[in-house]
Amino acid sequence: MWVLAVALYFVLACAVSWLILFPAGREFVLGALAGAGQRMRRQAGDLARRRLRDADALRGSGRASAGALGAFLRRHYLLAIGGLVLIAVPPLAAMLLAGRPSWDGYEPSTREMNTQVADLLQGEQLVPPPALPPLVFASAEVERERPLLASASRDWAQMNEAYTQRLLMVFRIMKERHGYEMAILEGYRSPERQNALAAMGSNVTNAAAFQSWHQYGLAADCAFVREGKLVISEKDPWAMRGYQLYGEAAESLGLTWGGRWKMMDFGHTELRMPGVMKR
Repeated sequence: MWVLAVALYFVLACAVSWLILFPAGREFVLGALAGAGQRMRRQAGDLARRRLRDADALRGSGRASAGALGAFLRRHYLLAIGGLVLIAVPPLAAMLLAGRPSWDGYEPSTREMNTQVADLLQGEQLVPPPALPPLVFASAEVERERPLLASASRDWAQMNEAYTQRLLMVFRIMKERHGYEMAILEGYRSPERQNALAAMGSNVTNAAAFQSWHQYGLAADCAFVREGKLVISEKDPWAMRGYQLYGEAAESLGLTWGGRWKMMDFGHTELRMPGVMKR
């Protein structure tokens, strides 16, 4: 390697010395550079001339095609007019006969808005109910129904204000109309907790982190309070009737109710706001 470097240095030194000391060397190098420049200019000129010829040929072809099309239309104008009519009439007729278009799944709701919903939309601000003692959420019965519930967040302030107002209105409807006292089991849920629950199996949740509206403060799980105790299981007929009423009240306020899902989650509601969750 060292010998090769010395040899290259020797050759380079000889070439530089030749260019400096001998005019013939400089003339040779300059002549070679000039010849290369002339060849490049000739090649560029040839390329430009070929492109001009191609463009002229393309324009000529376009004019010939346009002329042929014009001649065809002049000879067969009745056929062309008939074809345009056949193409234009069906869509025009469909537009005129269909009336105002509608999209499946977005039909206007036929439900009548009750006065409580009207109060909510007019700006009445509801406040969360008093928090239940932590021991209420740590009993053995509750743990069987909802694993890890004792460590869940029930802080209303961590949830989206638009969602909390609708959920609080559902609580009011359930209590004033149907006599059910409700409590929030879990509101905001961190991504780490969501993954931990998903790892427990599909019987707990199918959603991983940021696949649940809980991470955005737009979902909550709720249950009923009877004689100071949580009633979560839908096996209780009283609770099952309450979940049905809860779902109706939630949907009347524009919330999505988990009781209609394939994997039913009767105590779950969420407010699906566009542009929030990226799927």
